[in-house]
Amino acid sequence: MEADSIAQPMEPTADQIDSADLLVAVLGEFDSKGIATMCDAFRTLAAKLRVAVSHEAREESAAPVNAEPTQESASVFFVPSLLAKPSSLATGVQSMSDTYQSVFAAADKLQARGCCIIASKLEAVTPPWALRMAQPLFEGQADLVLPHYARRKFDGLLNASIIAPMTRALYGKRVNNPMGPDFGVSRRLFQRMLTARNGGPVGGNRLHALASLTPTALCQNLQITEVHLGTRSYSPTDWTNMSSVLADVLPPVFLDMERNAACWQRTRFSAPLPAIGEPVFSGPDSATVDIRPMVESFQLGNRELQEIWSLVLPPSTLFELRKLSRLPLEQFRMPDELWVKIVYDFALAHRLRTISRDHLLKSMTPLYLGWVASYANDLLPSGATSPERRLERLSLAYEAGKSHLVSRWRWPDRFNP
Repeated sequence: MEADSIAQPMEPTADQIDSADLLVAVLGEFDSKGIATMCDAFRTLAAKLRVAVSHEAREESAAPVNAEPTQESASVFFVPSLLAKPSSLATGVQSMSDTYQSVFAAADKLQARGCCIIASKLEAVTPPWALRMAQPLFEGQADLVLPHYARRKFDGLLNASIIAPMTRALYGKRVNNPMGPDFGVSRRLFQRMLTARNGGPVGGNRLHALASLTPTALCQNLQITEVHLGTRSYSPTDWTNMSSVLADVLPPVFLDMERNAACWQRTRFSAPLPAIGEPVFSGPDSATVDIRPMVESFQLGNRELQEIWSLVLPPSTLFELRKLSRLPLEQFRMPDELWVKIVYDFALAHRLRTISRDHLLKSMTPLYLGWVASYANDLLPSGATSPERRLERLSLAYEAGKSHLVSRWRWPDRFNP
């Protein structure tokens, strides 16, 4: 389809706005040609399915309305944006959560059987990839469809070092991207998210639409499928601003641990999720990072944050950290077992409110940068260790260290440092 053929927006009729089988919320940046190609892909779904597409920039990239499904194709039409405007006070992950929650509410209003959220841009665009996120909702029994992006060495490291391996250890499923940001969600799951969110205490430990989606599906034994996709485009990482990133991303993750403790304490082993498609490899990756300022930040933290860290970490961990701070740059390595205990102990301190949660997570920054520096050293010389093997080893350490978390979670006073 040529871009010229989609230049003029076409309004759906009232009955089309009232209902749909699938709501596709396009949150990422797509040009008119990309939107048109995506719409064409969705038309290959089963005949008589009605697909509503919501895109913030539809005035610039509207696709023609296929008003009536034919025997050969699904009906695809635009709807005016149904997304609620996030609160001016919400930023970062909380703002994203508000947007996702409004997608669920819009899908419920349309009485949709599922919704598909497209928030990423892939480096090598394969037009049907958005369709592949939606197909398991209709052609299988999936309640949650998660992306499995091709991995580059230094992209998405906060997910790779904390969120994904901890989710795997806690809930027993080898989830690669529990916080998406691309999702396919069944009606059963998004209605549970809406019910739990709306019924939660205002300002309390309410469900977070982005961070809570995967744990909710896991704890309720819903069907989860992963889809192999290409390499996701990430914004350049500002390693000097990680304090605000940790304080933004980790709170809802740790709050979900607290909410779901009865669920994850019963899990002992992990198993892979069913996956669609073949793994996609990102190709040669020559990316590097400058570890010197990371190690210097770690060393500074050892000198200036001992008082705070001693409220969170046991003496044995503090001793190991002091030893690490004396290592030369090229020999700097943080053992997986040490990093896992640090993450688990910070999660526990967050639960117990040992200190201000914001200060707590910001004090974790030098430790996280120390892990990144160690990870970078582990990948040298080039080709010696692949990111996949290195991060699988870390995931196994999270599973092995779970007993430490469970013990301290159940009896925190007994294990206070």
